[in-house]
Amino acid sequence: MLRFIRLIIYAIFSFAPLASAAQDAQLRRLDTIDDNRGWEAVGRLDVDGRGFCTGALIAPNLVLTAAHCLFDTDSKARIDHEKIEFLAGWRNGRATAYRWIKRAVVHPEYVYDGEVGAERVRNDVALLELHHPIRNTTVRPFDTNTRPREGAAVGVVSYARGRSDAPSLQEICHVMARQQGALVMSCDVDFGSSGAPIFSFVGGEPQIVSVVSAKATVNGQQVALGTQLEVPLEILRAELAAGNGYGSTAAGRVVAGSARRADGAKFIKP
Repeated sequence: MLRFIRLIIYAIFSFAPLASAAQDAQLRRLDTIDDNRGWEAVGRLDVDGRGFCTGALIAPNLVLTAAHCLFDTDSKARIDHEKIEFLAGWRNGRATAYRWIKRAVVHPEYVYDGEVGAERVRNDVALLELHHPIRNTTVRPFDTNTRPREGAAVGVVSYARGRSDAPSLQEICHVMARQQGALVMSCDVDFGSSGAPIFSFVGGEPQIVSVVSAKATVNGQQVALGTQLEVPLEILRAELAAGNGYGSTAAGRVVAGSARRADGAKFIKP
């Protein structure tokens, strides 16, 4: 896996130096109701008992996440979207809302086992349509915004290995480089953070500007990789409007005998 990560970095940055990151904030676990207030639209995506990713509502019925979360790491096949559940505001064994997935739209140019490089990172994004919208006054979908400039302060809310039962917030990390439609950020991510929303705070309100695709090491520093969201999201919305994607009309439901996992969750590699 380490070799794979380094190949991504070499492909994107073989000719481009990285900007120095300013001081970043530490991760803060959102354990209490007060801590998590305003972040309930970030949730855990439980993927067919095989692992989990992070996702975020951008409309009452739409979850934004990374495309690679929808593929099996061994077979490379697409995972049945009906076996994916979004747990909005998941914290210490409970969610604010539980929803199954009706339709999944992956960026049309994303190739799960394709050549490693910037193209794969910038296309690593997906929209999940919920069977039923989440209309809860405490779960407010996030707006999206244009790509941040190099050096801009951003933040991330994510679940990950060792912190799968509650989200963690890093309020300040930075955009270190923008290359070929991909962003390199100093945000602290780990396995399970795939699909986590990257926020800007222009105007004091969090707005999603990217999603976590991978983690990597550049010059000894841990970094997060993600798409420059504007154009990929426009393409995904067009795909959704055209009726494309994987979907069905069957109502989502909990299968008899299944259980939601409060701990011991597996993680999907970012």
